[in-house]
Amino acid sequence: MEFVHVVKPGFFTTVQDLGRRAYQKFGVSASGAMDPLSLRLANLLVGNNEDEAALEATLIGPKLRFGADGVIAITGGNLSPSINGNSVGMWKSLRIYKDDELSFGGCKSGCRTYISFAGGIGVPKVIGSRSTFIRGNYGGIEGRALATGDEIPIGSSPFNYSQIAGRTLRYEHTPDYSQDRTIRFIPGPQINAFTSESVETFTSNPYTVTNESDRMGYRLQGEQLMHIAGADIISDFIAMGSIQVPAIGQPIILMADCQVSGGYTKIGVIISVDIPFTAQKKPGDQIRFQAMEVSDAQELWKEQERLIAELRLINRMIIR
Repeated sequence: MEFVHVVKPGFFTTVQDLGRRAYQKFGVSASGAMDPLSLRLANLLVGNNEDEAALEATLIGPKLRFGADGVIAITGGNLSPSINGNSVGMWKSLRIYKDDELSFGGCKSGCRTYISFAGGIGVPKVIGSRSTFIRGNYGGIEGRALATGDEIPIGSSPFNYSQIAGRTLRYEHTPDYSQDRTIRFIPGPQINAFTSESVETFTSNPYTVTNESDRMGYRLQGEQLMHIAGADIISDFIAMGSIQVPAIGQPIILMADCQVSGGYTKIGVIISVDIPFTAQKKPGDQIRFQAMEVSDAQELWKEQERLIAELRLINRMIIR
């Protein structure tokens, strides 16, 4: 097994895959990539299964030195990647050679970037996943963010590197995190717990992501939302993208490391295809919300999955 050496860890870089969703019924947080679409695309670009582990870097990317030749892809937010000091493109597979150094500059769009490696990251699975869960101190590299001097194990790829290097995702299929986007949601199970005026307020005014935001959830600040008879409910299931509103009337978007149940009213749940755009918001960014019907959200999800299926098929055809 080959290794990638961590010269600098960046601000908050962790190993993530698609998480532990099958274990939420046992009280285990799902964790996994905040922007699952970018992780899936990064993996498919380098010939991996879409659920392989990759690096998720937040705001400031790491500096990595490669111990062997390989192929990588960089997707998600644009943190200005470069190899040996030369700027490189994103959303494509890049040939890497022994002793090359990957580094990052300023944050141009979004806030989370994903670095996939042909062969995947070979850390052990914990509860069915390689994802890092900081609060639980497990998964990834010793249950923590990367540190200077870490050696990241890289698995072997079934492809010759020449087969997968140079792939580029078509422009129309590339998420654009540089543009403001209204975040769409399905009205939640407790939407009737809010005054009609508050529901109107929620969809008519912007909310700002506060500094009290992390992989567990985004606390928002904006126009106060009013309950009819209080914010507390009997605790029920929480999915990633659930929008809780406690008694103070300020929304909280539950993200990848959220708890599995909660006792606050939920005004809505963000649709699956807009989770990546939510995950790329950073403190100070504004979010506007728009309600959507379940059937419309399902059609958008099907359209996204058709793209994923095309890339998956290409990988299978090359193996044959």
